[in-house]
Parts: sequence; C-alpha cells; structure tokens
Amino acid sequence: MPPKTDGSVTKSRDQLIVSPDGAVLAVTSGPQKGVTFPIPGQVGGQLRIGKALGNDIVLEDDLVSRQHMLLERTDGGLRVRDLDSRNGVRVGGIAVKEALVEPGSLIQLGDTELLVRVAARGVVVPPSESDRFVHARGRSLAMRRIFGLLERAAPGNATILLLGETGTGKDVLARSVHAASKRHDQAFEVVDCGAIAPTLIESELFGHEKGAFTGASTQHVGAFERAQGGTLFLDELGELPLALQAKLLRALEAREIRRVGGSKALPVNVRVIAATMRDLEAEVAAGTFRQDLYFRLAVVPVHVPPLRGRLDDLALLAELLLQSASDAAPLSLGPKALAQLRSYDWPGNVRELRNVLERATVLAHACGETVIEEVDVRPGKSPLAVAAASALAHKFEDGVTYRDARNRAEHDFEIAFVTWLLGRHGGNITAAARAAQMDRKYLGDLARKHAIRAPEGSKTET
Repeated sequence: MPPKTDGSVTKSRDQLIVSPDGAVLAVTSGPQKGVTFPIPGQVGGQLRIGKALGNDIVLEDDLVSRQHMLLERTDGGLRVRDLDSRNGVRVGGIAVKEALVEPGSLIQLGDTELLVRVAARGVVVPPSESDRFVHARGRSLAMRRIFGLLERAAPGNATILLLGETGTGKDVLARSVHAASKRHDQAFEVVDCGAIAPTLIESELFGHEKGAFTGASTQHVGAFERAQGGTLFLDELGELPLALQAKLLRALEAREIRRVGGSKALPVNVRVIAATMRDLEAEVAAGTFRQDLYFRLAVVPVHVPPLRGRLDDLALLAELLLQSASDAAPLSLGPKALAQLRSYDWPGNVRELRNVLERATVLAHACGETVIEEVDVRPGKSPLAVAAASALAHKFEDGVTYRDARNRAEHDFEIAFVTWLLGRHGGNITAAARAAQMDRKYLGDLARKHAIRAPEGSKTET
C-alpha cells in the first residue's frame, strides 16, 4: 500500500510532484480509506490510477483495472478520463468516459471512492491584494491568505470547513463566501448545532412530517429545504451527535434528504459551509467524529487564526468596531488605549474586542470625550460585571419575608449575570455556557425566562 501522506508531496515517475494549491485525492471508502494523494499543480501534470504497480497511485481494490483512470490538470480544470476500465468510472454517481471535476467531486473506481479536496495546511496560498473579502476585513498576511483562498473557492460549490476559536469571525466569513458565490441571491440558512437539543437537530436539519413524533402537530420544513438553491451554514458542527453524522453524510453524498417520519426522498441543491471550534482531526482520531464526514466537509478547510495571532489587524478592527458601536460620532483610540489592546491576549477574540470597545464607548460618551485614552480589558472589571455583582445589594423593606427577599435577589442576579455573560460572548449560548461552566440548555432557559436577547451588532464584521 502506498505510504500515507499529509497532502504535500507524492512520488510520480521518479520525480517529486508538489501541489502548490493543496489539491489532493482523499480515499473516503475502500481498502485504503484515509490515505490522501497530492494532485500535480502544473498544467499538464498527470496521475495514472490503477491496480498495476507502475501507476502513480496504486489501489488495492480487486474491482479496479490495472490501468483504470487518468487524472490530468488542464487549463480548464481537473480532467478525469476512463482508460477503458472493466468497471468504469463514476463521478457523482454518473458513469463517465471523460469529465471535468472540481473540489467536492466524488470519483468512484470499483469499491474505492476518491474525493477531490484541498489540504490547506502547509500550502502557500497567494494572499489577496485587498484587506477586504466582502464583509470580512483584515490587513495581516494570515487573513489576506484566507481571503485569497476564499476568493478562489467562493464561486464554486465546494464545501468549506471553517476552523478556529470562538469569536474569530467564522460566521462573517461564511456569509462573505455566500455573498461572493453564484448563489448570493438565494437563501442563507444558519443552523447552530450546539444550541439545539440533540433530539431536535434531525428535525431542524431535515424537517418532519405531521405526527412523526409526539408534539409534531404540523409538517416542518427543515434547513436543507429552506436553503434550497442557496447556502446552508452549519455552525458548531463538532457538537453534532455521532448518530446524526451518518445521516448528514448520506444527505451530502446523495444530495437528497428524507423528513423525519417521511418515506419520500427529496432532492436538495445546497452549498454547505461548516464551522467549529473543535479540532476535528483529533475528534476523528478519538472516534467521536466520522472520518468520512470530515473528508466530505473539509473539501476546502480554512484555519482562522485567533486575534492574538494577527495583531496587525487590531487597529483596523478597532476603528471599524468603534464606527458601529454608537449612533453618535465615532470615537478614536489614543496611543495608550491601542497599546493596552495590543498587550491583551484576547481569549474571546474579535467578539470580546467588540464588547470591550462598546463599554469604552459608553463611558467616553458619558464623560463627553472624543478620544478613548484608556481601556479596561480585565474581564471581571467591566461595568456589566460590576452590575451583576451589585444586583444583590438591595434596600430591604419591612414586611418582606426572607424567602421573598432571596427570590428577588436571585431574580435580579440572573438577569444581570445572563445579560453580562451573553454580551461578553456575542449572544453565543454554547460559548457562554462553556465559559461559565453552565449547562447550555439551562442557560438558554434562563435567557428565555427573562427575555434576554443577543446584543445588537453581534454580527460585526471581522
């Protein structure tokens, strides 16, 4: 069996071929499942695939011919050609003699399936010349390389996987890809897999028929159907239970869904963008995330760096966030304030930066200032944190029982603390619950109980 590779080089005709754009063939089923083979980067580069030892890629599959298929890079893209094989070549389930394929295409040879995808790690992507990708902004080399990659990926239909810490702007990048795609005038549907009860995720994704389960009093159209013709953004995908991972994989490969309680297969035409803060490669190794689903989603993987890793963007982001922080004339940052921002490690990333600047804006306007000379980035010292702590400082009244006083204090504390916590995490209940070590469902129940909503501007550009 050929050695497993990380997607950077492979041997072909006694030469080392490099894939500068990171294009690889990933084996998603068959005897060599999990192996990846880089695709030559230069026009005219070829990979011969078959069972014979003289091929560039040797597949240990009895249903694969000795000389089965040729993959060639052309000016028009990647061309697949059947070399008169015994069992043929299928692309997306359709038998072909010759076809152009793009990232996300599934090629079947015998019992082996090969997925065309991008292995972006270690690949030098030419950076964009712009500091903007639709809604997203960034001057750092790291962000301009992401912009360069997404500028190339957006017009196609390849699935994109956004990886990075909470608050780094994955949502904004997903919306930017949709806006730059050919689907921009169609629906952009969001499903937060971490904010929905596990028992309801299947219905939210695929819909359900009336009477499918207790409480299903009407038919429900799922996110796949609502996004028909457009883009489906699966946020916090790493929270998806294993049982549902298999159903999602089938939907992506067959391009059809079945509502819960339904018997009819419904064709869907959606582009999927997924995001997670989890290390899915580690989850695959631990057996908590399906490898075949990971390959299917990570056709174009994008690693979004934390804010502390791209401080060159901080001044630009601060300027933009200050412009949107208030309806009044925007403030500017003094040298000391900017230095204080640069010295902080930003565990909450851009979302936390926005919250810090919004607090600083309120205080500056209250004092009649036009320049923010200093900022307080210490998490426990914000005005909202102080408000949460002071919620217990009541003026007690005669005739009020101990129980009533305690209930009133708990009520006020819940409102102050949940408001502060969700404000700090931009309304992301999953991230907020994780930071406070609370049960996510309980936090959601508290927010609904007190009608606490995510703060305005939670979709700030990054």
